[in-house]
Amino acid sequence: MRENYTLPRLHLDAPLKDGANIALDKAQAHYIGTVLRREVGESVRVFNGRDGEWRAQITKIEKKRGALKVTEQLRAQQTSPDIWLCFAPVRKHRNAFIFEKGTELGVACFQPVLTARTQFPKMRMDKDKAQIIEAAEQTERLDIPTVRAGMTLTELLSGWDKNRLLIFADEAGDAPRAREVLSTFSPNTPCAILIGPEGGFTPEERETLRRKECVRPVSLGPRILRADTAALSLLTIWQTYLGDW
Repeated sequence: MRENYTLPRLHLDAPLKDGANIALDKAQAHYIGTVLRREVGESVRVFNGRDGEWRAQITKIEKKRGALKVTEQLRAQQTSPDIWLCFAPVRKHRNAFIFEKGTELGVACFQPVLTARTQFPKMRMDKDKAQIIEAAEQTERLDIPTVRAGMTLTELLSGWDKNRLLIFADEAGDAPRAREVLSTFSPNTPCAILIGPEGGFTPEERETLRRKECVRPVSLGPRILRADTAALSLLTIWQTYLGDW
């Protein structure tokens, strides 16, 4: 099976089953034919986030179109750990970093959260989704993380599932260390991570969060981290104790 990992990998939004014929759009045909320089008769790997991973043979490749024939299932569908990342949007290149690294670290759902100090509330969901798909292709994921529409912190907390713990990165300095808190959780505990904006949460937001029974404030150490660094750091700690590493 290991030799299959040398084959290029492509995400397709189409049902995958043995013998299926799949038409490629212009961008996909360009990627396979021009970027990868693959020809008719050669194989690629394809996945759609639902039906596992399959080998597919190139049956047509032209400048603006192409076609594949699905020939063999290589891996059955698997899901990533049940971890969400809730974060205040930052500058677009930093958002791209969060989506890319979050996907690599197994995030199942991204939830943008608008806080009092959020400076960059607008996001390009089409570009964000493309970034996520590219990261999933490169990291051998079989599923694609969900990206939800942005909501305010008040909306997030009012509709929160009390069975899912919300791990709140509190930079005030009086919270227990993240590793000390996460090491006490049982495996398979539904969790979400909450990262604030540049400038942090307001005192009122911190107080509101700490009053919630499902919220667990944690510290990431004595230094103030950038929002994207904090997200990556807390996800790494979560993976160490509760993820699929």
